[in-house]
Amino acid sequence: MQVMHTAYRAETLIDAHLVKDALERAGIPAFIAGEYLTGGVGQLPAIDYVAVMVPESARDEAAPVVAEVERALAVSRVEAASWENGPDLDGPLPA
Repeated sequence: MQVMHTAYRAETLIDAHLVKDALERAGIPAFIAGEYLTGGVGQLPAIDYVAVMVPESARDEAAPVVAEVERALAVSRVEAASWENGPDLDGPLPA
């Protein structure tokens, strides 16, 4: 039996799939643990329910891949947050 390591604890199921896909593209086997538990918690956040797992032997190889996806997700969240208040409408509007 292969010992598995938690490479990433997901905020959302989509985040988990992004990490899993990036790992698999890098040739690292990965699976999502707790994916089907999200249906049981409904609208609650998936934090601590969903994790991306890799073999313990791939732990060091997986870390930079996960870090890169985390950086991209952080940038996306900052950009999305800047749009939450809507675009800046103080200046002239385009015709």
